[in-house]
Amino acid sequence: SGTGTNTPRERDGSGTPRPRNNRASKRFGPRPTFWLDVLRPTEDEMKVLARVFGIHQLTTEDILMEEEREKVELFQNYYFVNYRSFEQDKDSEDYMEPVNIYVVVFRDGVLTFHQTMTPHPANVRRRIRQLNDYMSPTADWISYAMIDDVTDVYAPLVSQIEQEVDNIDDNILYMHQNSADSITMDSEQRQNAGSKSGKNQTATTEKEGGPKPTNQGDMGARKAEGELTAGESGGDMLRRVGECRKKVMGLYRLLGNKADVIKGFAKRCNEHWEVAPRSEIGLYLGDIQDHIVTMTGNLSHYESLLSRAHSNYLAQINIRMNERAEQTNDVLGKLTVLGTIVLPMNIVTGMWGMNVWVPGQSAEGNLMWFWCITAGLLAFGLICYFIAKRVYGIV
Repeated sequence: SGTGTNTPRERDGSGTPRPRNNRASKRFGPRPTFWLDVLRPTEDEMKVLARVFGIHQLTTEDILMEEEREKVELFQNYYFVNYRSFEQDKDSEDYMEPVNIYVVVFRDGVLTFHQTMTPHPANVRRRIRQLNDYMSPTADWISYAMIDDVTDVYAPLVSQIEQEVDNIDDNILYMHQNSADSITMDSEQRQNAGSKSGKNQTATTEKEGGPKPTNQGDMGARKAEGELTAGESGGDMLRRVGECRKKVMGLYRLLGNKADVIKGFAKRCNEHWEVAPRSEIGLYLGDIQDHIVTMTGNLSHYESLLSRAHSNYLAQINIRMNERAEQTNDVLGKLTVLGTIVLPMNIVTGMWGMNVWVPGQSAEGNLMWFWCITAGLLAFGLICYFIAKRVYGIV
């Protein structure tokens, strides 16, 4: 028989050699489901696959042109699913970029197409191996498993965004509390200083003993420390809010049409179309739709929280700018008072320093005029200082 071995042939009762049957035993039952996963198909390969499997030209065009709109289309002998995932490699430059996955589902097989490497086919194959002892996967189940695996990959990102949003919201609230505490301490300090400056004895005690200025320095140190902490935690706050909102909008864009696609797919399953899934896939599709709606609602809520946090942070910046402006105005007011006090003194000393006859010049060796002018200037300065402090509260 040309088998290339020395094994003797079996003989029947008449002594005639009977050829040995090396063929595998026939298998009875339904034909097993096939799955062909194609990575970056070329135009020639698509023509061959379309001719062999009877794929419509519109489907071929969508796959080659990388159609981005997610949809489910029913044809004569198959249905076509376009479902979008994203690049999951964090080290890649295309991280979070959309990845189109096209699924062509026949009665006895599935064709999947994608332009980049994606872990979804491997995950579905691993799931099939785990359930191989309990069920025989059909083509409809493979398409459902692919859609379910793509949907599940969004859940960790949504949870990560939730933690980031909570962290941003807490940090901005903490900054707001620090600013409010600083403003409260400043107002209490000014009220205490104003009430105690009205009494001469208390003012003298403060000047001699000095407990209040020490407390004031402590308050200033605490304020500066609080501002430094808030600055350190909020220096990159705008960048964090912007990046988080970018992630939210990217996921929202990827999840936006999925609920409508799954809803339409489940509807066609319930309408019992000729090529629509005939198993209980419609029930599982409803569960996927619930997950998508939940994640979409959460992303919408996170976007509103980030928008509010962004507004609150900008309000904090405006408050700090106003505080800095008030401090600058306070310093300028004190400098103005000082200049107002010193200017008349310069005029008097300038007049007595001129090279002309002035009062007291004839009294040689008598310092009475000098001490009188000096005492008058000091008295004028002290009177102006106490007036500015008690009446106007500038100093």
